[in-house]
Amino acid sequence: MTRVHDMGGRFGDWAIRPESEDEPVFAENWQARALAVTLASGFLGQWNIDVSRHARERLSPTDYARFSYYEKWISGLADLLVENDVLTLDDLRDASEGDHPLAARMLRAEAVAGALAKGGPADRASDTPIKFEIGDSVRTVRPTANRFVDGGHTRLPGYAAGAKGRILKLHGTHVLPDSNAHGLGEAPEPLYAVAFPASELWVNPEHPKDEVVLDLWQSYLEPL
Repeated sequence: MTRVHDMGGRFGDWAIRPESEDEPVFAENWQARALAVTLASGFLGQWNIDVSRHARERLSPTDYARFSYYEKWISGLADLLVENDVLTLDDLRDASEGDHPLAARMLRAEAVAGALAKGGPADRASDTPIKFEIGDSVRTVRPTANRFVDGGHTRLPGYAAGAKGRILKLHGTHVLPDSNAHGLGEAPEPLYAVAFPASELWVNPEHPKDEVVLDLWQSYLEPL
């Protein structure tokens, strides 16, 4: 089943309009606040980045279709805060007073630059054997579904289902989002850069000789 957020390469939605260099980073002030609150909440340590992505993906189809980018962010965050018992619905309706049990983990303004520069590396040691080498021909699995959880999170886009490509690079071993998004452990495995001809992904590509490069985990791939 097509997931509502999996819109890449889909025909009939709208054209992508690149922003010009003189446009502001945020179209409205509340968008900057939405980003700041989302990042700060992530530093409370109650969920990981894959859980956060999945929270946005599982917004209702109606809301996902009508919400803007940062409306999706703040709505997904609201769900995470309640689901993880950080806040209640009443807290979201009316700001509560007093110290929160997680106040000590607060991301303070002076620490933001350093925290963002540090990032959140997802490379991990793994016992999973490396199956592919640079130049190997591979095909993505079909359908592009989470193999652990029905309707769960995955980083394999629908437009690449069953597509044939070649290994460009091995990035090392990294946390598997399909597992990490659902509290099933990090399950690190090899991560590859895979090049796909445009003609392999779309029936009538505008530039058939173009290639699309996707970073894909080993369990998304089959040998040819």
